[in-house]
Amino acid sequence: MKQKLRFSRSRRAALTGLLPGLLLGFAGSSSAQTMIETVTSVGIQNTLNSATTIPKLPTLPTAGQNTAAQNTAAQAAPAPAAPSAAAPTPVTPLTPAQQASLEKAQAAYDAKNYAQARSGFEALVAQNYGNPEAHFGLALSLLALGNDRGAAFELRQFVTLAPDRYEGPYNLGVIAGRGGDNAGALQLYGQAATLMAGKASAPAQRQVLEALATEQTRMADFTALSATLTQITALAPDDLDAAYRLAQARTLAGQGAEALPGLYALLQADGTRMDAALLLADIYMGQGLPDRAVRELDAAVKRVKKASERSALLLRKADILAAGNDTRGALLAASAAAKADRYNARAFAREGELRALRNDRPGAQAAYLNAVRLAPDNAVYRTALAGVRLTLGRFDEAAADTAAALKLKPDAATSARALYVRGIAAYRQNRLLDAVIALKESHKRRPDADTALWLGLSYYAQQNYPAAAGALADSVRLSPTPTARMNLASALLASARYPEAEAVLRGLVTEDPKAADAWYMLGLAQRSQRQDDQARVSLKTAANLGNSKAKDALK
Repeated sequence: MKQKLRFSRSRRAALTGLLPGLLLGFAGSSSAQTMIETVTSVGIQNTLNSATTIPKLPTLPTAGQNTAAQNTAAQAAPAPAAPSAAAPTPVTPLTPAQQASLEKAQAAYDAKNYAQARSGFEALVAQNYGNPEAHFGLALSLLALGNDRGAAFELRQFVTLAPDRYEGPYNLGVIAGRGGDNAGALQLYGQAATLMAGKASAPAQRQVLEALATEQTRMADFTALSATLTQITALAPDDLDAAYRLAQARTLAGQGAEALPGLYALLQADGTRMDAALLLADIYMGQGLPDRAVRELDAAVKRVKKASERSALLLRKADILAAGNDTRGALLAASAAAKADRYNARAFAREGELRALRNDRPGAQAAYLNAVRLAPDNAVYRTALAGVRLTLGRFDEAAADTAAALKLKPDAATSARALYVRGIAAYRQNRLLDAVIALKESHKRRPDADTALWLGLSYYAQQNYPAAAGALADSVRLSPTPTARMNLASALLASARYPEAEAVLRGLVTEDPKAADAWYMLGLAQRSQRQDDQARVSLKTAANLGNSKAKDALK
């Protein structure tokens, strides 16, 4: 059963790939040229996590190394199909003098005398345009001199003369990627991977496949990435990092169940890998098996060696339990995560959030204070602390927290939340102008029904009834709750907009015939429009429902 995985936002990070290096070497006089540059690791965002570190590949053979072995492999393997249907361009062999010139230019390149090497290769191209070696050497020299355009031209000549050689499309892929043409790089790396089959050494194959995997990750083509990583793990069956990346790719391709055998094999080889345990839990969550996910996390907690890793696993357990509405179990897990690693600010913040959900506001405040202490530059934690202090009636401290959060220049959502808390704190302290300013700015940054409601209440307390009606109408538009509609009706009545108030109130009493306050206000709206008989019926209904003001109005 294939099922898409839902990822926790706290664990999204990077599926580590490898940045392609250029195929930069020269072989002996008659053999294929090979690669010498060691590739480096890079991260591609929006995959599962970055706990694994992919080792760099070993340096590939330099000029003259392993020549015999490469020749033997090339002779034994069948030649793959050329990327073009056109017949190959005839290759002109080098004369002994030209061979000597080639070796001299290669020596200059190896000595990093790139200008001299370029001159030597250009002279050789002029003497024998039909031999691929000079074009390839010239391309590498131009690359070393920063001339990508010239290098790409020479590599295309090399591909024409040697269509069965993978070095050409690979290096063209590197140039395309450096120029931002990722789609082109992907296509070229794919060609190189096809051409190298049965011809390249294992390290060379790994380098080409890693380059292809990097572009497939960038394109989020996880099905194709899974196929590429399968080839990589076949080349390096003991590379646990590659095995983990394959499990990630399969999971992201919606093949979480298919990833399980490899993931369990990885954990049998190294049970201390936290990243594999977290991925395992995610897969079981994707299969709708949260209990199994929790058990796997509990088992992993006992195996890992670092306190920070135990904390991360327990925090993931808390997230799973909270998603299942088990806030008590989630709180216990989050508290254990905080105890396991006293430096894990996120664990304390999660504990604070869960304590607040369970109405343990003093406990929530204490947890958030720890989170802020550990991560003083985190505006989200400071804003959450302000919200808890607001519920505790500690308005000055809440305002100070929001001021500190806003100084950190947070994103729009966090700044809007901080301004919202500041506005309500000001309202509670009867600082109505400050409340209006803060709530208005909050609503501007992120329109929100609750913010508009409090803004309307602040305007109403200022006796600015038209502004109150406008803000409350916005709140109703965003979320037509009975509370917002009742307050809108009050503002409309205070603004002498009686027909509009009547329409809002008729809707409320129709939905809830026992809404005494709505019946009372409806009676006032009708009386203000000289609808005395209808007003009396509405007021009498409100009085019968227990509204004392309606009883007084009927006297």
